[in-house]
Amino acid sequence: MRRIVLPTLLAVLAAAPAASEAAVRHVVRGAGYGHGTGMSQYGAYGFALKGASYAKILAHYYRGTELSTAPSRPVRVLLQPVDPYIRVRGATSANGRRLSAAATYVARPSGSLIALSTAAGRTVARFSAPLRFKGRGSLRLLGPALNGISDGRYRGAIHVVPGGGGLTAVNVLDIDSYVRGVVAGEMPSSWPLEALKAQAVTARTYALATRKRGGIFDQYPDTRSQVYRGVTGESVRSDAAVAQTAGRIVTYDGVPAVTYFFSTSGGHTENVEYSSIGTSLSRPWLVGVPDPYDHHSPHHRWQVSFSTATLTRALGSPGTFRRLQVLKRGVSPRVVRARVVGSSGSTTITGPAIRARLGLRDTWLTIVSVSSSARRAASVRPASWSRDAKESLVGEFWPARHRALVGSFWPAPRERRLRVERLAGGRWRHLAFGRTDRRGRYRKALDRAGVYRVRAGSVAGPGVRIR
Repeated sequence: MRRIVLPTLLAVLAAAPAASEAAVRHVVRGAGYGHGTGMSQYGAYGFALKGASYAKILAHYYRGTELSTAPSRPVRVLLQPVDPYIRVRGATSANGRRLSAAATYVARPSGSLIALSTAAGRTVARFSAPLRFKGRGSLRLLGPALNGISDGRYRGAIHVVPGGGGLTAVNVLDIDSYVRGVVAGEMPSSWPLEALKAQAVTARTYALATRKRGGIFDQYPDTRSQVYRGVTGESVRSDAAVAQTAGRIVTYDGVPAVTYFFSTSGGHTENVEYSSIGTSLSRPWLVGVPDPYDHHSPHHRWQVSFSTATLTRALGSPGTFRRLQVLKRGVSPRVVRARVVGSSGSTTITGPAIRARLGLRDTWLTIVSVSSSARRAASVRPASWSRDAKESLVGEFWPARHRALVGSFWPAPRERRLRVERLAGGRWRHLAFGRTDRRGRYRKALDRAGVYRVRAGSVAGPGVRIR
């Protein structure tokens, strides 16, 4: 009787080892910062450090384009939308009526007209819309603007337009004056002059290529268009870059090209149809290209961690989040489409949606999911184990104390090699190497108690106590 029961009991226990601890860690490994299409600003910086001219920089990022000269056209920038009143200082005229540059004027809606008064409340006149403020130098628009600047100074004119129950202030100025307020707002003015020139041409071209045919403004003063800071954003070096490229734009087949730009590529830009810009239409000049000098950026490579609960909620996982399987990547390779695998099924999601829901810097990403748990074998006799149990050892036998760290590493490391680390003296110390199977599963025998984890490259799994 004992010959029958004991082996059977040992086999059952070996097939179902008991866990003492278990944990899961999800790490997003990523590259780049931005939508990924067009000119990488840190890449342009690197090219300039290598001695490349602004013309060569632009030709690299906007394939098949040419440098051309465009006539100066006014740009209309939205600054203060639908306010109860607009305050301006430094104006010398309003719709041709003479004003004092030292005075502050307040515009308010008055039926179908716009009433203008001094700061003390004295009525100056009532005007038909739009009300156009002009000055000898720059005008000061009091109060906060959409670009985050309060009481900012702006070249050109300030147009005040009624609508929506209030008044809207729009800065109208020539194209190069506009670009002076953009370049230093989009790129550090301390960067090499050729990079600043590339940014000036890119900003000028983008403004012309995306100007609206109707409405009361062409550009937002923030990242919805380009960061425009007016006179506050100007600097000596960025002004020099604008002056030395005056009127120069990028064209494709003779037409101003939409010159998207962004911070950091991670080493390769992306086709516009695969980026997070939001268009499915390809453009021959907006194709992915190698970006060899982008490594200067602090966001060239990055990683962040998320809990299982956060990923389950943010990515709409059916049941508890298990892993992310990438179905399609672009040329960079940014994620185009992926499958979210949960405990109750799976669903598909786009790369831009992943970026938006998790607040990531870019769609060039991989979600590495590492699970680890402690296991004890109930038998030290391999003959009593099932075939699956033997194969999961990846060629190892458990020692006499038969402890092990087991789990999965998804996606499996390219060479299927893991480092096993032990916490000692407050530091993680390398103990041994282990391997995964093709599906990322691993099992590492251990000879003593402690806190252990596995690592592949920069991604480390959770620490687990082995007793």
